[in-house]
Amino acid sequence: MIWQRGINIGLLLWLCLASPWTLAEQPPQISELSNVDLEFMTQQRTQLQELAALRLGRQFSGDKTRDLELLQALLDKQLVRADQTLELQAMGVILGDLLAAELDMHWVIYEDAHGRSRALRYRNYDEVLFPVTMIARRREAGSDTPVAEIYRRAHDIAISNRPALPFQ
Repeated sequence: MIWQRGINIGLLLWLCLASPWTLAEQPPQISELSNVDLEFMTQQRTQLQELAALRLGRQFSGDKTRDLELLQALLDKQLVRADQTLELQAMGVILGDLLAAELDMHWVIYEDAHGRSRALRYRNYDEVLFPVTMIARRREAGSDTPVAEIYRRAHDIAISNRPALPFQ
């Protein structure tokens, strides 16, 4: 009888752990970027910086207006096309750097049932933005949404979802 219960409980436990809806209900894990992530993002920034310097004679500076215009110029002049996912994602890193600077956010790794992503996080709150794919997904789907508009929407979403700080 005890052995039978052990099997049933074990089977029940296995079914719960193996079920897809259990995975979806697990909270996401948020952690710091690894050294590999940091190096990869540095390479992405460098690659885009070199492309902009070589083909447009301009560089990314951290100035929001200028950098958004430069990202748009890379798209408008088809120096980065819709089929260039890695380059589009590198543009998302630059976009994310601008958002992070303006909104006091920082890069993290966000892991959930769908996978592992680089994201921006405000302080230690669980709400995050995924700027790496903001430009790429739109371009790959055929959208010509201007980069400045993508930035504005992400900015507004981040501000509207930001928890109120005490004593404000």
